[in-house]
Amino acid sequence: MTESLFDLGLGDVVVGITDYCIYPAELLKNLPRVGGTKDVSEDEILDLKPDFVIANQEENSRQLVEKLDAAGIRVWVTFPKSVREMLDVLWTLTGIFQSRMAAARLETLELSLEWAQSAVIDKRPIRYFYPIWYDKTNKGQPWWMTFNQYTYSHDLLAMVGGLNTFSQRERYHPIEADLGVEQAQDPLKSDTRYPRLSLAEIRVADPEIILLPDEPFSFEHAHRLELEALLADSAAVRNERVYQLDGSLITWHGTRLGRALQELPSLFWGIYS
Repeated sequence: MTESLFDLGLGDVVVGITDYCIYPAELLKNLPRVGGTKDVSEDEILDLKPDFVIANQEENSRQLVEKLDAAGIRVWVTFPKSVREMLDVLWTLTGIFQSRMAAARLETLELSLEWAQSAVIDKRPIRYFYPIWYDKTNKGQPWWMTFNQYTYSHDLLAMVGGLNTFSQRERYHPIEADLGVEQAQDPLKSDTRYPRLSLAEIRVADPEIILLPDEPFSFEHAHRLELEALLADSAAVRNERVYQLDGSLITWHGTRLGRALQELPSLFWGIYS
């Protein structure tokens, strides 16, 4: 959201940012930082005397939002789970600040999205696997976390030609249930959009493309080699379509969509050539 405000020409309204706000780097040097998204300092926010705070349901705690609200600070909790919902958030910002420049830039972004969607309308969707985290159980069993259809990342990749092989998959609890070795428990309203997968489940899915991001988990070259060895029989590995990429293009909702629409389609279009 910080990046989006600056991209829309609204950077002069920003009075404070988090430790994870890194773009545009040159323009953020002198702005106060109030901590990470999970450990924001309520007192530092209050000291800045903002007119309102933009929060995110997935990243910021409910406790923080309630404390700020109790202190008389208006908090706007955003939670876009699709590209359309994200654009609506940006249009709301544009309306709040009554900015013609922001509106013009958003209209350009909308046109870019329409072009990207029209470019793949008659093409076959390409099956992909996109892990966002990697770890092992206490018993040494590897697992990979991904996202299902109820996420911004899924919606974005669908718009540029991708077919999420785990779009219908929900997250089960505990992790042993997710990996198919234990009975699932009642999730008690937990977020089920980020399932954890076993190697066997990924092999059955047989993705045509595997995309390895550098965030939130930084998949490095060694991780790529390991996964290629484990999935040697998959279509993605056989056809040398395991790609490392900038994860912010997929998970950062906001004006970064413009760059995503420039760089992501070629990953899928290459299969048609």
